[in-house]
Amino acid sequence: MELAERLERLGTETAFAVSQAAADWADAGNRVYPFHLGDIDLATPANIVDAMNAAIAAGQTGYCPAAGIPALREALADDIGRGRGMQLTPGNIVVQSGGKPVITKFIQCLMNPGDGVLYPNPGYPIYESQIDYYGGRALPYRYHETETGFAIDLDQLRELAPSARLLVYNNLQNPLGCESTPEEMAEIARLAIEHDLTVLSDEAYFEMRYSGTSTSIASLPGLAERTVILYTFSKKFAMTGWRLGCAVAPVAIAEQIAKINTNDESCTTHFVQAAGVEALRDPSGAAPLLAELERRRDAAVAGLSAVPGLSCPTPEATFYLFPNVTEAVAGLGFDSVSDFATAALQQTGVSFCTRHHFGAAQPGETEQYIRLAYSGISIDDIDEGLGKLAAWVGAG
Repeated sequence: MELAERLERLGTETAFAVSQAAADWADAGNRVYPFHLGDIDLATPANIVDAMNAAIAAGQTGYCPAAGIPALREALADDIGRGRGMQLTPGNIVVQSGGKPVITKFIQCLMNPGDGVLYPNPGYPIYESQIDYYGGRALPYRYHETETGFAIDLDQLRELAPSARLLVYNNLQNPLGCESTPEEMAEIARLAIEHDLTVLSDEAYFEMRYSGTSTSIASLPGLAERTVILYTFSKKFAMTGWRLGCAVAPVAIAEQIAKINTNDESCTTHFVQAAGVEALRDPSGAAPLLAELERRRDAAVAGLSAVPGLSCPTPEATFYLFPNVTEAVAGLGFDSVSDFATAALQQTGVSFCTRHHFGAAQPGETEQYIRLAYSGISIDDIDEGLGKLAAWVGAG
């Protein structure tokens, strides 16, 4: 049997490889502190669970419209529009089985083979995977470290933009945890208009912030008609395994995404959509989840501050930290951050991803980084695990 050649271009979510290494280490009888995967170990709010059970009991277990049930599309149009200062209708909403399908359907609808697609690097690895899989030209743009976090290399973006047709933009970014300044976002919007780029705005973490207010690039002048927003219930409502999200798009694009739904999964699970309606009707359960994540962030930042040769900004959004470990790696005598990560797991049980799990390093990169997610680990384990990491690095 000969497999399709395009499968050779298909990547994966590389954090899962780290998960396997951590699981193997734990299966061998070792203690593991899981900072590697951005899952959430907190319970979905009870009213959402109850709504799902009620929907199942009411027989909402069959097919439903490919674009989503009307009640959910209406609720999403109202909630997303109100939160972003946009006028949306149900016609702009196409319900998805999570946020991730929006990436591939954006690519399928708007990219022809050979088209250039700008995307963040370091960034969520599925962007590059889907661009390559469907035959696009991957155009990664870099970030540089600042005193308060990370910023997009706008000079590089300006240089690449004339070669692109599409732009993937992930504000409140995974893995960096960073956020654009208003000036940076305005310049990205200007470039999109100047070069007639269609934008995918990945807003998975739009409401996962501990201070301030999020802004969608789609709300800036001239961007609504050229932007598809990725929205997901996974983060805000601790619904990662429920697989519920939507694409927010101009109607002409939304209709094509709905057609792909029909060809792909037929529809998103009916009773899960009913639970989504309840989540938007009564979102009060989201606040305690966010408060717990903020406590974990503070514990993780404090724990990392005690690790010699490591520096880490305190992000105001997401649930990721992206510390610079260049001095720590060199101080322990490792040739690469990957060797550092393997040794950290085996010596301390602390499991994390590295910068290389989020795209190949670009020319000129010299600093070494790791990514820690604190969404799936308790404060006690954060303290204990990072204490062991600090002791190990300090002893070296």
